[in-house]
Amino acid sequence: MIHPLADVKSIAVGEGTNIWQFCVVFPDAVIGKNCNLCAGVLIENNVIVGNNVTIKSGVQLWDGLRVEDDVFIGPNVTFTNDPFPRSKKYPDSFPITTIKKGASIGANSTILPGVTIGEKAMIGAGSIVTHDVPAGELWLGAPARFFRKID
Repeated sequence: MIHPLADVKSIAVGEGTNIWQFCVVFPDAVIGKNCNLCAGVLIENNVIVGNNVTIKSGVQLWDGLRVEDDVFIGPNVTFTNDPFPRSKKYPDSFPITTIKKGASIGANSTILPGVTIGEKAMIGAGSIVTHDVPAGELWLGAPARFFRKID
């Protein structure tokens, strides 16, 4: 289901995916099956979203982001893709940021470019992720640090 107030240019949207009002999806974006994109999500061209992914309101997925299956992205999570941003100056390519299968990212977290968040890892709300996060770990804080192992 694509809400009539969404602007979805991509034809690569999987069956059973819901895209709600005020979402913008660029033409080359790839979105898997059974996803839920809540109101106000933006997805650029060089982005791949797996199956069964939930993206809450106010999230922008910029070029270079890879989101694997069963990922939860909380409201207003911020992804960055340019380590040295300047107005009107664009890199030839953006670092690849990967969110592995089953990971969860808490509301208002910031994820720096080129980071990998491991399988079933969890990022606490409001954290700033500056380094790779291993699988099955909970990271919290600004900057985010290991807190404990999780199931």
